[in-house]
Amino acid sequence: MRHPTLIAPSVIAADFGYLRADLARVEQGGADLLHVDIMDGHFVPNITFGPDIVKTMKSLIKLPLDVHLMLSRPRKFITAFVEAGAANITFHIECEDYIRTAIDEIVYYSCKAGLAVKPRTPLSAVKDHLGAIDRLLIMTVEPGFGGQKFMDDMMAKVEQAAAWREEGGFKYDIEVDGGLNRYTIWPAVRAGAEVIVAGTSVFSQVDLGDAIQDLRDNARDALAYLNAPQPTEQEPR
Repeated sequence: MRHPTLIAPSVIAADFGYLRADLARVEQGGADLLHVDIMDGHFVPNITFGPDIVKTMKSLIKLPLDVHLMLSRPRKFITAFVEAGAANITFHIECEDYIRTAIDEIVYYSCKAGLAVKPRTPLSAVKDHLGAIDRLLIMTVEPGFGGQKFMDDMMAKVEQAAAWREEGGFKYDIEVDGGLNRYTIWPAVRAGAEVIVAGTSVFSQVDLGDAIQDLRDNARDALAYLNAPQPTEQEPR
């Protein structure tokens, strides 16, 4: 069963000189979540925010925080990000921690738990944990930097994740992150993605609300096209 399509602007693409204003604009513009990428400079070659910055973001808006830990050892920081206000904590299957222990710790704090998969990692790596998670994040770019080109070949993973959910009766939603815009949202949604992380395609626009609505409209149209009855060929007379 598909979940509703959610739009999650990625704050890594915001203007940090006007962060308070940008957060208010995405909230007023109708975003469903705020996606927050946490990078440690080791798991990925970039560094972003710590728990104190995330706590400040949470104090400025009411949007749920979708926290994505791109960390080698995510367990060290689970408690800190829960206390900072995370509604969902997603970490990578490729990390160095014990996966089920980290999932259980997130759930212990009544926080939703997710697993993320890099493009080069086979989706089979997460299969044993699908019954324990609330969100499966399929990266459609190599993690670490915004503004990269969407990797269309990752849609096979999205389709497989949707099929496994149906077969196993699992509850997780399917999130995609990387290169999402008004065009690439079509193949993503049609493949089964339900949570759309969008950075540059939202924060680079003058009107963030219009950018969010444009993504939502295209997601709706992609689903409508998918669900529309297909014409059948008439038999020759």
